[in-house]
Amino acid sequence: MLTLAADIEVLARFGRALADPIRCRILLALREAPAHPADLADTLEISRTRLSNHLACLRDCGLVVAVPVGRRTRYELADERLGHALDDLRTAVVAVEADKTCVDADETGCC
Repeated sequence: MLTLAADIEVLARFGRALADPIRCRILLALREAPAHPADLADTLEISRTRLSNHLACLRDCGLVVAVPVGRRTRYELADERLGHALDDLRTAVVAVEADKTCVDADETGCC
């Protein structure tokens, strides 16, 4: 049972990370190559403060790690298999009816 709980926690963390479009964009950028925050902010065209908040969330979820490089910090995926998982999710076929959304989409922010 402990393994099941751990598996569920990993999936929940991944889900939290993917719940925000900016975090998705960060993960996809890091899938391509490790990057410094200033470069990521420029690439994604978001403020460094906003990027910093999202990177903190991704670190807390365990999906990215900060690697000291001299006086700077570089970010990369915590495990190279995450890149493969992102590719699989990105190319998965999702069965959604075009005219339907979640019933409580406005309250929960889903879909």
